[in-house]
Amino acid sequence: MSVTSDLHIDQPTRRWPEPRATLTLLKPHTWFPPMWAYLCGVVSAGVSPADNWFLIILGVVLAGPIVCGMSQAANDWCDRHVDAINEPDRPIPSGRIPGRWGFYIALAMTALGLIVGYMLGPWGFGATILAVIAAWSYSAEPIRAKKSGLWGPGLCGLAYETLPWITGAAVISAGAPSAQTILIAVLYGLGAHGIMTLNDFKAIAGDRAMGLRSLPVTLGPDRAARVACWVMAVPQASVIGLLTVWGHPFHALGVAAMLAVQLGAMRVLLRDPEGKTPWYQGMGILFYISGMMITATALGG
Repeated sequence: MSVTSDLHIDQPTRRWPEPRATLTLLKPHTWFPPMWAYLCGVVSAGVSPADNWFLIILGVVLAGPIVCGMSQAANDWCDRHVDAINEPDRPIPSGRIPGRWGFYIALAMTALGLIVGYMLGPWGFGATILAVIAAWSYSAEPIRAKKSGLWGPGLCGLAYETLPWITGAAVISAGAPSAQTILIAVLYGLGAHGIMTLNDFKAIAGDRAMGLRSLPVTLGPDRAARVACWVMAVPQASVIGLLTVWGHPFHALGVAAMLAVQLGAMRVLLRDPEGKTPWYQGMGILFYISGMMITATALGG
């Protein structure tokens, strides 16, 4: 037996968060969906951006780095015990963000979000309050909507897609969005439920151990993947129908083309849901959000 095998070497305990780990905690790769949805809302309002660049840029920053980043920090703090099983190298369980710093960062981002939201006027401030409530309700007890494979992804999808879409339309037009805009935003938010379900595939072991009833845990990977595909496809089919009825046949064809590509990708996904989910998230979702912008262009035409 070597001498070193009997030695116990204590690693120094950090007092301050590692800067790179703090950025990792905020998960920049998750910021894009709400930022894109906000831009879809701006486009769908049909208002010229010429005199509104400040509101557009401020809203995009609020939706992505600030509010979405805050939600990711809050989720990682509330999920630190689950992450210790699933992904022990994450910033909090690895100790790179020590003590209660994860919680303090989430609180600071919450305050920053409310301040910036106030700068967007009553519509932006009201939407920011709803986004903050949704973020903490998703992750924190006693509500912790994440425990449910039905309500958790639903709340997340509405907060990531529907709310920023409606906010972008309302802020840029300084008034309530049209009923058509709200309906489309809700449909894409409901479709995002399937995207969020696929995101749960990477955490099956930890979710099962901690009693979180995600769809991959309760239904199994194969059935959960089928449900996710249906949930993503049906709202888009509804959008295609609505665009046709509303007199936008070419935009409807564009969205139909985006859905057709997704259906092909879904066939690949269903052959091996656990293995192909990362691939689908990198490819199939691109066509989902492309359909969002095509639809927004039709509404703002």
